[in-house]
Amino acid sequence: MNTVFRPFAGRWSRLISCTTHRLPPAVPGRTRMPQEALATGLLRTSPTLHSRQYSSMNPNDFIATSLIDSVTFVAVCSDTLESLVDYFEQIIDETSTLKNPDVTYGDGVLTVSFGEPHGTYVINRQLPNRQIWLSSPTSGPKRYDFIPDKRTVNEGYWLYRHDGVTLHELLQREISAIVGRELEFFALPHSQRPQEPASDGREG
Repeated sequence: MNTVFRPFAGRWSRLISCTTHRLPPAVPGRTRMPQEALATGLLRTSPTLHSRQYSSMNPNDFIATSLIDSVTFVAVCSDTLESLVDYFEQIIDETSTLKNPDVTYGDGVLTVSFGEPHGTYVINRQLPNRQIWLSSPTSGPKRYDFIPDKRTVNEGYWLYRHDGVTLHELLQREISAIVGRELEFFALPHSQRPQEPASDGREG
């Protein structure tokens, strides 16, 4: 019996040795994956290898950079903020119903507190993207671009492009409601849209 089945045993041993997966010898300093992981397909490429990092940018942040240069921006922004400082101080002096109001201005940041329950307005200069930013306790944050007049770049108005409302239009509405009387924000520099030329009645 042993002599009859010995050739078959030799064939099976050679067949098994040929079909067995053998890994290459280990290389110093290199990690070799377990045979089970290769055989079962458990090795996967890390998703982080194919991930991309995307940056979000609001295009409105940089619209004004193509409309005016930095020197003009600083000039019109200073005119705007300084005139607002003077007018807010006048409003507070003339409004006795406000509780602990306060106006502070420095380094391009104007802070106006109307006390409870009205809250605090913050209006500040943003030189990198040439905007004025407003934080309103009534309507939230907004970013205003300076829209220069076609006739002279030193004149124009501050526009929030998402709703089409200017800075002074918003202040006129919200601050008038706080103090309970009609104010005159449109008398300040850079507060009004350009007037459309009057029609002479002629038809083209």
